[in-house]
Amino acid sequence: MPNIFFPRETRAGETRVAVTPEVAQRLKKDGFSVRVEKGAGEGSRIADAAYEKAGASVVDAAAGYDGADIVAKLHPPDDADIDKLGEGSLLIAHIWPFAHKERCERLMARKLTVFAMDQIPRTTKAQYMDALSSQMNLAGYKAVLMAAERLPKVVPLMMTAAGTINPAKVVIMGAGVAGLQAIGTAKRLGAVVEATDVRPEVKEQVQSLGAKFIEPPGTAVGEGGYAKEQSAEFLEKQKETVKKHLVAADIIITTAKIPGRKAPLLVSEEVVKEMRPGSVIVDLAAEEGGNCEVTVPDQVVERHGVTIIGVANIPGTVPVDASALYAKNIQNVLKQLYPKDAKLALDFDDAINDGAIVLHAGACRSPKLAEAHGFAAPTKDAAEAEPAAKAKD
Repeated sequence: MPNIFFPRETRAGETRVAVTPEVAQRLKKDGFSVRVEKGAGEGSRIADAAYEKAGASVVDAAAGYDGADIVAKLHPPDDADIDKLGEGSLLIAHIWPFAHKERCERLMARKLTVFAMDQIPRTTKAQYMDALSSQMNLAGYKAVLMAAERLPKVVPLMMTAAGTINPAKVVIMGAGVAGLQAIGTAKRLGAVVEATDVRPEVKEQVQSLGAKFIEPPGTAVGEGGYAKEQSAEFLEKQKETVKKHLVAADIIITTAKIPGRKAPLLVSEEVVKEMRPGSVIVDLAAEEGGNCEVTVPDQVVERHGVTIIGVANIPGTVPVDASALYAKNIQNVLKQLYPKDAKLALDFDDAINDGAIVLHAGACRSPKLAEAHGFAAPTKDAAEAEPAAKAKD
């Protein structure tokens, strides 16, 4: 029976947890021994007693890490926690490997198998594990509500005895998971909504939600369904195309992210200066440097009469649902890795495993990651090596 440990998240301000009592109970039925760190669910309004009722053991961190075959969490482990991971064990978390060479080196030194939640391919089969999508879906919804709360006017059209109030105009930059949810939410609030994206093929999705699509100057789609890093020329053309829509907006919500890279700049300070006083920008890429030039990560600021919301952890503002969705993502990852009788089966011919398991048995598995950090190129022998930690009977 493999032991799985869910630590308490230690990042400042984090309210989410990687497991709920419902998922803990399901994992127990599937043959896992489940441990949860004391107080791990407090931010998500989950008491330790609820985990115990579900069959999990509530322990301190030292007891949780001791003998754990699997550690599953939301954020990457810090250096101290990496040292607590058992050699050859399995780590499931967001890792952001391309941006953190030293972290990868420390993980390889522990000969860990690392399933990076941020490297899961954007495919139909993988959508049940796709934590980036599950969390950004909530962020897109909450971003509209945050903007509406700050906007000094109402959002919908109102017909009153004293006159007509025109609806607010909302521009969504990016029609991925967060953007589409933002479009739907803004429309339900009664706004006039426009959206732009570097992928012209999303036009029908945007229009199906009742928004007008602002045609891009080209396309910039990368591998695995993610946006790719765009050239300066492309970004300049995009800015020219959408500028007139932005300066007329009451609300702008930006959602453009490139995994492991700095977020592209989409809204310049010049545009902010030309927007109407009282307008609001919500920058969902604040943690990655921001899509807006004047965004301040994790702060709400006013520049040139415009409010810019740079809250980094918007999913964490709705932790009950965010934790529930992430826990289901983790459960589905475990089903992928332990398909039968809680026995670990690493099939690297599977596209999901091949993309998300970036480190294994002390080696880098990803050719692109190896090239980016100067690691030894992965070999077939390293890729197929059995993990040091076997699933326990």
